[in-house]
Amino acid sequence: MTQQFRPATGPVGIQESAESWDAMYRSREQVFSGAPNPVLVGEVTGLPPGQALDVGCGEGADALWLARRGWQVTAVDVSQVALRRAAATAADLATDFADRVAWARADLTATPPPAEAFDLVSVQYFPLRREPDHTALRGLLRAVAPGGTLLFVSHDLSGLAPRPEDGFDPADYYEPDGIARLLDPADWSVESNETRPRTTPPPAGTHHTHDTVLRARRVR
Repeated sequence: MTQQFRPATGPVGIQESAESWDAMYRSREQVFSGAPNPVLVGEVTGLPPGQALDVGCGEGADALWLARRGWQVTAVDVSQVALRRAAATAADLATDFADRVAWARADLTATPPPAEAFDLVSVQYFPLRREPDHTALRGLLRAVAPGGTLLFVSHDLSGLAPRPEDGFDPADYYEPDGIARLLDPADWSVESNETRPRTTPPPAGTHHTHDTVLRARRVR
């Protein structure tokens, strides 16, 4: 069985975040398509399966796709509603591969994952806020085992203006290129760091036409 996490606890802001994500998932019967993210499929196909960490797993499509291909997956989200929905989908499948997923509620910005525990750390469109000391980011980087892969995918935020009315500033969030600049070349080999046109429609209510993709292998 894959690594487990304690439930998300901590400052009031973390609990408020969990409640806001729960409310978002409750607002719709299904938020996402149910298909795995195309960048994950393209980048991970061909990798030997091992232990995977799915950061911000949502309704579970990526985790189940990985499990179907032999990965043992720890699928983590701060939203209990999302995790219940993902686990129900897995139960409905009634297949052996669904047993390869451990669903875990945690806030990885407050509770770092186990160090050097995962052959793949997949971060798909996870809104990771910048920190002066990069604590949460460094926790994710440390979770990659030597020889393992970090896959960090984001909407291309270039050209987006801040929205003071709802507190959004794109400069507050990590993008793959910024993460690549933080990787020590003695420890990491950057295999892909680029902006790509999206191959699927943008999320509802947005106009994202490109994704930014970082794939890096930890060499030691």
